[in-house]
Amino acid sequence: MVLPHLDTAYRLARWLVRNEHDAQDLVQEAYLSAFRAFDSFHGEHGKPWILTIVRHTCYHWLNHRKGQPPAEVFDETLHSLDETNRSVGQSNNDPESWLLRDESRRLVHQALEKLPLEMREILVLRELEGYSYQEIASIMAIPIGTVMSRLARARTLLWTYLLRLKQES
Repeated sequence: MVLPHLDTAYRLARWLVRNEHDAQDLVQEAYLSAFRAFDSFHGEHGKPWILTIVRHTCYHWLNHRKGQPPAEVFDETLHSLDETNRSVGQSNNDPESWLLRDESRRLVHQALEKLPLEMREILVLRELEGYSYQEIASIMAIPIGTVMSRLARARTLLWTYLLRLKQES
């Protein structure tokens, strides 16, 4: 029930903790916790349940590491948008469009990294993972109105960061 969501759980953890190896460890820890608590699960859909556990595991870990710098720099190739580009019919053969996409991807990743954790998390869940507002509300244990307002603020701040980065480059 939760195994099909392993990749999504890893991507969420990776965006939250900004470290590939820590994300792998935390997802493994979250899945072990889920396995231990599986008897208490009474829902139909395992995705929000497991992502909530992953989220809590990551936040707990981050709170214990507060004040320590990230162990490694974010690797933008881990969250490649190439499949998204193919699905909307963009050609990978045109060098100019490839360079523009690569530069845009780099700027978006830089801007996402600057966002506060809660804003980065909600944008990743909605825009990169494609979850509905209701699913996000369930995963984050917040009202749907809070999801919408937090998402609006996150998009505005992301846009502001993107404009600044564009001006700097």
